[in-house]
Amino acid sequence: MSITFPPPGYIPVESAIEGIEIYKPAPVEEKQPDTVDFSCPQCGAKTAYSIADGGLKCTSCGFYEPPAKEIVGRGAQEFEFKVETMEQAARGWGQARKQIECQSCYAITVLPPGQMTLTCPFCGSSSVVQGDASQDALRPRFIIPFKQTLEECRAKVDEWLGSNWLTPRKLRQVAGLGTFTTIYLPFWTFDAKTLATWRAQVGYDHTERYYSNGEWKTRTVTQWRWESGNVSRLFDDLLVSGTAKIKEGVLARINTFNMNNLAPYEATYLAGYQAQSYDTPLETAWENGRSQMREDTRLACRANALDHGGDHIRSFTMELDFGDESWRHILLPVYLATYDYGEENYQVVVNGETGAVGGERPIDWTKIIILIAAALALTVVAGLIGIAVPPLLCVAGMLFIGTIVGAIALVSYAQSIIDPNRTRWTPFRRKTS
Repeated sequence: MSITFPPPGYIPVESAIEGIEIYKPAPVEEKQPDTVDFSCPQCGAKTAYSIADGGLKCTSCGFYEPPAKEIVGRGAQEFEFKVETMEQAARGWGQARKQIECQSCYAITVLPPGQMTLTCPFCGSSSVVQGDASQDALRPRFIIPFKQTLEECRAKVDEWLGSNWLTPRKLRQVAGLGTFTTIYLPFWTFDAKTLATWRAQVGYDHTERYYSNGEWKTRTVTQWRWESGNVSRLFDDLLVSGTAKIKEGVLARINTFNMNNLAPYEATYLAGYQAQSYDTPLETAWENGRSQMREDTRLACRANALDHGGDHIRSFTMELDFGDESWRHILLPVYLATYDYGEENYQVVVNGETGAVGGERPIDWTKIIILIAAALALTVVAGLIGIAVPPLLCVAGMLFIGTIVGAIALVSYAQSIIDPNRTRWTPFRRKTS
């Protein structure tokens, strides 16, 4: 009986020994389901995912079909950084869809079958080009379905528009809030373990007495000594955005997603909804995630260095290793809208699961000018009184310095409302580097 070699299902791999052939089991290709057509089995009309009912519902006859897969939460499968994993990964949406490409911000938005739109949901531009959606990108593995209804979303945004005293008083009435787009945005989640070894000079302050000019005085002296230590950190479901079309500062303010509500991806969840394919690929997202992990571990090392009573650190160095790295590609639900105020266009994003709101708002600079002018006027009055009562000159000087510092902090805060990506300046921020 003849024996076939290599046996079926095996493929050759590189051998380190000349003349020796090595084979391994061929990777199992993941079966990619056929594209799905969401037509009602009773009346033939299009069905869409129902937020209230949590499944497919026909808007014509009311037919309801629950999702085929249950919530898996944080137990959702994760994937290692291996070539085999990428080769076996499913691609596309599991459904034939159209897409529009904005000619202003270059965002690509994937549309459900039969839906036509001439407006970009990210910037509000009407300059868009429509075509067939690409099926080459990695398919999402998990998804958190919408929980917030459109009515709840509108109420939360209306409250948010008037929640800050620095915004124009009539913002809620004047803002031309456009139509809310229900859209799934791409994200990556990463797990990893970091192990760091740090070394630094740690300074310990102590007070000592000394004799000078015929009297005893006290002074603070810092004693420096070299120290070292080890720190390990475990990161679970670190969320990194897969879209560059929404500012990181805005996304950070709506990042209240509950990963316990992750469900296996089905095209069912996208029935009637828009989605965006990732424009931040896995490799770039992982580098962004590693940067966050590195900074978090660095801060943990510095805190560890001060755990034993240290007051200062200098000459700090850290060696860092990563292990147990894994990833997921997921979709998360948001409501997206743009609105006009004056001649400017602003963006609002609402977490479709929890209702958290983030976005851009205009500032009423008149309020800031009046507040700063009032503080300066108080300083001038104190200075004039100080001419007659010299001890008050010191108070006037302190008021002036406080006014300048407060004005800088107020303007910085106002700019962070206009642009959430800006870091808010505070006079007492502790330096961490």
